[in-house]
Amino acid sequence: MRSFFSSVADLVVYRPRLLSKIILVLMLISLVGMSMISMATGNDTYLDKNSERGIISNHYSDTFQQNTLVILFECNDPTSPDVLEYIDSIMGPIRNLQYVSGTAAVTDVIKQANNGTLPLSSGEVTAVEEKISPAILKRYVPSNLLNMAMVTLEPGLTDKKKESAMKNIISFIDSTDIPPGLSVKLTGDAAFSMEMKNEMGKSMATLILAALILMVVVMGLLFAYVSHRFLPVLIVAIGLLFTFGVVGLAGVTVSMAVISAFPVMIGLGIDYAIQFHSRLEEEARTNPLPDAIRHTITKTGPAVMYAMLATTMGFFAMFISPVPMIQGFGLVSIIGVVVCYLTSLIGIPLIAILFNYKAKGAGKSKLTDSIDSGLSRLAVGIAKNPVPVLLVVFLVAFIGIQLDSQIPIDTNQNSFVPPGMPAKVTLDKVTRTVGSTDPAPVLVYGDNVLALDSVKWMKEFTTMEMNLHPTRLNNAVSIADYAITYNNGTMPQTQSELDAALTKIPEGTKKQYLNGQTEAVIQLYTTNMETPAKSDLKDLMKGDLLMYPPPPGIKTSITGSFDLFTSLISELVESKEAMTYLGFILVALFLGLVYRNINALSPIVPIIAIVGWNAVAMYVLGIDYNPMTACLGSMTIGVAAEYTILVMERYLEEREETDDVIEAIRNSVRKIGSAILVSGLATFFGFSALILSTFPIISNFGLTTIIAVLFSLIGAVAVMPAVLSLLDQILHKVEEVEEDVLHVHPHHKE
Repeated sequence: MRSFFSSVADLVVYRPRLLSKIILVLMLISLVGMSMISMATGNDTYLDKNSERGIISNHYSDTFQQNTLVILFECNDPTSPDVLEYIDSIMGPIRNLQYVSGTAAVTDVIKQANNGTLPLSSGEVTAVEEKISPAILKRYVPSNLLNMAMVTLEPGLTDKKKESAMKNIISFIDSTDIPPGLSVKLTGDAAFSMEMKNEMGKSMATLILAALILMVVVMGLLFAYVSHRFLPVLIVAIGLLFTFGVVGLAGVTVSMAVISAFPVMIGLGIDYAIQFHSRLEEEARTNPLPDAIRHTITKTGPAVMYAMLATTMGFFAMFISPVPMIQGFGLVSIIGVVVCYLTSLIGIPLIAILFNYKAKGAGKSKLTDSIDSGLSRLAVGIAKNPVPVLLVVFLVAFIGIQLDSQIPIDTNQNSFVPPGMPAKVTLDKVTRTVGSTDPAPVLVYGDNVLALDSVKWMKEFTTMEMNLHPTRLNNAVSIADYAITYNNGTMPQTQSELDAALTKIPEGTKKQYLNGQTEAVIQLYTTNMETPAKSDLKDLMKGDLLMYPPPPGIKTSITGSFDLFTSLISELVESKEAMTYLGFILVALFLGLVYRNINALSPIVPIIAIVGWNAVAMYVLGIDYNPMTACLGSMTIGVAAEYTILVMERYLEEREETDDVIEAIRNSVRKIGSAILVSGLATFFGFSALILSTFPIISNFGLTTIIAVLFSLIGAVAVMPAVLSLLDQILHKVEEVEEDVLHVHPHHKE
C-alpha cells in the first residue's frame, strides 16, 4: 500500500505536466459522459424490473397505462350539449396527431347510444345517459364538475417523442375556441412523469450549485489559516465532473434518490480535500514543497482512504434493499466518494506543484486554537466520567430504538414531488373530487379473455367488489361494461353477440382494457385512502379472487402502482433494519481487518448511539420514513465512521507517546478537534443544500442527514473519549486479573 502512495507522489513531483494532460483528457471524456445522463421516474425506481412482480408491473404499465394522457374538462355542467360538441370536435384531430394511437371520450359512448349523433338538449343528454352503464359514465364523468377524455400514445416512444406529443396536444387545444366557463388541462401518468423529470433536472442543478456556494462560505469563514483556502471547492467541483462522467458512461439512471447523492458526495468530498490541504499546509511550513507533497500523499493518503472505505461500507449495505432507487443512491454515492478521494489525493498536490504552493507561514488562527482547547477540555471532562456519560447516551439511543417502530412510513409518490408542480395540482384537484386517480388494476390473462364466460366473470367480479367494499371503492370498469353498453345495455348471451358488441367499441377505448385476446384489465377505482388502508384493501381483494376465481385457463394478478406502493411499506420496514445491521457488520469487519486490535471496535459504540438518536429526532420533528429516509441508518453508519476513525487514529498515535489515557485523549482532540469540526461543518453545509430541494422526499432526507452529521460530530468529540477511556479501564482491569492469576499460579506462565 505504501508503495502505491509513493508511486503517486513520484508521479506528481516528477511528471506534473504529463499528469495534467491526462486529467484534462479525462475531464473532456467526463463532459461526454455527462451529456449521456438520463433521468428515471415511475415504477422502475421503486421496483426491480427483473423480478416477477416487476415484469408484470412493467408489462401492465407499458400496455395499459404508461402511454395514456388524460384531458381534463372542468366546468359547472360537464355534459351540456356545448361541452359535448366541443369535446367531439377536438378528439378527431387529436387522434390524427403524430405519436397518438387512439382516443376515448364520453362522446363516443353517447353517440353510440344515440344512433351516431350527439344530443341537442340537456333533456336528450339525460335520456341518453340512462342507456349507458353507470360504471362507464362515471369513468368519463366522475362528478358534476369534471369530464375526462383519454389519449393513448404509441407504445415504445422515447421521452423526447412523448414530450413532443404532449406539446402538440396542448398547442392544438390552445388554438381551439374553448366554450366560456370551460377549463381544459392535460394530465395523467405520462404528463406527470414528464413534468417530474423536468423538475428533477432543475432540482439537481439547484442543489449542486447551492452545495458549492455553501462550501465557499464555509471555506471562507473556517479555513482562513491556509493558503488558497478555496482550493478544496475547486477540487470537489472537478471530482463532481468526473463522477457525472462515470455515471453517464456507466448508464446509471438518475432518480429522485440519486439526485440526493450529489450534495452528499460534495459534503464528503470537501472533507477529503480539507484533510489533504491541511496536511499540505502543515508540511509546507517546515519542508521543501516536493517533500511536503510526498509526506502529504504517503501519510494522509492511507488514513483518509481507510475513513473513505469505512464510509463506503455504509453505502454498500444499501445494495440489499429491494428498492432500485436506494440501490442507485448507494452506487452513485460509492462512485462519488471514491472519485472525490482520488481527485483530492492527486489534485491538491498536483495544483500545489504546478503553481509553486507557498504556506502561509503562521500557525492556526486564534479561533481554531480556542476551538481545539475547548474541545480538548470537554473531551477530558468526559473521559474522566465515562460511565454516567455513556448511560445517558445509550438511554437516549434506547428510547430512539423503541420509537423507531412508531414512525410512519410514507410510500405515496404524490407526496414526494413539488407541491406546486402543475401536473400534481391538477391531479390533486381530481383526487379531491373523485378519489384516487390511480386505480387498483387486476390483470386478467389466459388463452382467451374474450370468451363469453370470461367477460361475464369480469362483470360479476366487479359487481361483487363494489358490493363488498362500498366505502373503499367508488367505481369498477372492465371491457364487460363496454360490451354491455354497445349491446343495447344488456350482457351478451352468446359468443356471437359478444363479438358483435366488441367490434363496435372504438379502438382507443379497447386499448385501455384489452391487449389482443390474451390480456384484459379490470380497473377498480378506490376512494382517497392512505397507503396502509390500500394495503388492507389489497389483502381483501386477494381473498375475493380466491373465493371467486376466474374460469379455467384464466389467471389474475393485482398489479400497477397500487400493488407496488402497498408492498413497498413492508419491504422498506424489512430492508431498513437489514441495511442498518449489515452496515454495522461491514464497518466492524473492515475496522477489525485494518487495525486488528480491540480498539478497532470502539468507533462502533458511538455509531450505534447515533442511529438511535436519529430516530428520536425524526419522531420529535414528525418526519416519516420514505424510500429515501429508509436508508438513513446505513448512510449514518458510513458518515459517522469517518469522524470516529479519525479520532481513534490520532488517539492510538498519541498512546505511543504516553501511557496516560487522559493525556492521550487531551492531545488527540486538541490536535485534530478543529480539523474535524471544519470538515464536519463543511459536510453539514454540503448536505444542507438538500433542504432547498422542491421535492419533499429530498428536503426531508436533507434535514435528517444534517441531523445525522451533527450527531456524528457529537459522537466523535464527545462519545469517543468516553468509550476510549472506559475501554482502557476495562483492559487495565483484565491485565490486573491476569497478573493476579499468574501470581497465584506461577506455573501457568510457562
